[in-house]
Amino acid sequence: MSDDNHILDILDLTLTPALPRLGHQLRCQMDARLKEPVDLTRIICNVVMKFGPLKMLDRNYTLPDLLAIMGAGLSGDPKPPAGPWKQTWYLQIPETVPVAEHRIRLRARTGHGKGFFALDIPVDFRRRNHPFATNDTVSSRMIHSTRHAVRRW
Repeated sequence: MSDDNHILDILDLTLTPALPRLGHQLRCQMDARLKEPVDLTRIICNVVMKFGPLKMLDRNYTLPDLLAIMGAGLSGDPKPPAGPWKQTWYLQIPETVPVAEHRIRLRARTGHGKGFFALDIPVDFRRRNHPFATNDTVSSRMIHSTRHAVRRW
């Protein structure tokens, strides 16, 4: 998760439903704090997606382009001041992702090269973990920022 070296201090990140399904929508709610003003249109995100030892994706996107690929976009001021920052995105999970347990490593930097945020997200798309329920709003998963925790993968 992000730490003291990052501009964005993520306080809470909630994903609904807790078990995202291929081809369905995922709501991502973020409650965070910006330590300084930033131009969100110039944020560069490095996305690495793995399952097992296989790296499926290792690519850089601007934050607006990454959100657009997932069917979402930036809302509010694209150059927010320091202070509280809340966002809600409705992301479309592609159907073409292999059915497996994935690890997504997301690292973002400002246009000036400063660390913006860091996330390691485990996502399980294995069919046996997805009941046939149609109500996607029943549960959610909260990811809490633990500033001093280090996750290795």
